[in-house]
Amino acid sequence: MSDYKKTIGIEVHVELKTKEKLFSPSSNLYGNLANTNCNIIDLGYPGVLPVLNHEAVSLAIRAASVLNCKIRTKMHFDRKNYFYPDNPKNFQITEERTPIGYDGYVEIDDDGVKKKIEILEMHIEEDTCKSIHSKERTLLDFNRAGVPLVEIVTKPCIHTSKEATLYLEKLRELLLYAEVSDCKIEEGSMRCDANVSISKTEELGTKVEVKNIGSITNVGLAIEYEGKRQEELLEASEKLREETRRYDAKLNKTILMRVKETGNDYRYFPEPDIPYVILSQEEIEKVQSEIPVLADVRREKYLKSGISLLNANKLIANKDLSDYLEEFKDINLKTASNLLLGDISAYLNKKELSIFESKLDKNKFSDLVKKLDDGVISNKNFKDIIVDVMEREIDLDSLLKEKGIENVVDNNLVLEIINKVINENEKVVGDYLGGNERSLKFLMGQVMKESKGSVNPKIANDLLIKTLDERK
Repeated sequence: MSDYKKTIGIEVHVELKTKEKLFSPSSNLYGNLANTNCNIIDLGYPGVLPVLNHEAVSLAIRAASVLNCKIRTKMHFDRKNYFYPDNPKNFQITEERTPIGYDGYVEIDDDGVKKKIEILEMHIEEDTCKSIHSKERTLLDFNRAGVPLVEIVTKPCIHTSKEATLYLEKLRELLLYAEVSDCKIEEGSMRCDANVSISKTEELGTKVEVKNIGSITNVGLAIEYEGKRQEELLEASEKLREETRRYDAKLNKTILMRVKETGNDYRYFPEPDIPYVILSQEEIEKVQSEIPVLADVRREKYLKSGISLLNANKLIANKDLSDYLEEFKDINLKTASNLLLGDISAYLNKKELSIFESKLDKNKFSDLVKKLDDGVISNKNFKDIIVDVMEREIDLDSLLKEKGIENVVDNNLVLEIINKVINENEKVVGDYLGGNERSLKFLMGQVMKESKGSVNPKIANDLLIKTLDERK
């Protein structure tokens, strides 16, 4: 085991889910044709004036609240001055001195051990435009220029790659369910940088920044690689430099981008074209009262209903399915979750659809859950009709009649089938009574064969065991 201790700080940029950009009326949309969601403010024309989007401020208050941050009631924006092609104004508008949120935390659960990952600050700023590099040239897409962000900066209090990934998973969950952002890392609406250093003492080592890591899993891999790389250099008596590196997922290694020989001098000064922002306590409380139900509340409800922790976490991870389930008040959540996470998820993944794009309306789904619970249809029946259920506007009774599906729900009829199977398979019954549990599967198979799949497997299985046990 290594004597070196890793210390990690994480910076996350999250795009806010506003209709318009932070300082201009251009649409905040992803995936449109390049340079169609921009205007002269986004392009940095001389003389244009920014106007603050208060929807972005409200979403930032939401974010600060769910991240347990203190909220600053008086703040101003600053100019961060630097020259780069993706920054046409030659400055970025941000909150350097008065971040809207500070002194927060996110609580993670590492195999039953809870830990608070401390947040130093969270500030609002505008995004830059997107650079598209080729061998010959670099192209600029200004659709992203001016999109509102919050940058969330942790203290250097993370010490393992697992803690880092747990933090990012929890952070994404909190912001997604608070409807602050869609947090789609693959689309760039959540971008992660990790600052990594190692040391054998309590004094922090030389910090290396790994930028724009493409997934939460890759954040963990990048930290592991970078810690190992730094350790090998130190063990070879080489001196570490402050560097900015990027993570190459194909090679599973970090690659040098630039060496930080001197600190960046961004010459911050207060933005003269935007007045101070003053937040009243009433405004903050109004925003907080409108925060939707968070994932932890849903998870607790799922667990109380009998859903396993694994399935509860799978539902939470798929917000569309969880949102869909929230629409139902009187429903067996356990049966419903099994349906959603099983054949329905498989169908949606195959078709690349959201459940809200299917024909599975509320009435049909409620009826489906009830009929499964009552034994009117079996899981096998559902596999046979899933395409019709998901693609056609037809009620379940009409569909079952059309497909000729009519299951036995009378326990007396099920018992008749079971007794017939028992009488015709006395040797196998004897094996079961003698302790051979595998014989039960054979007998159950015969019951399903005799009934032509028309009995509910769970009901039949319970009655079969009860009937056999009465013979002991």
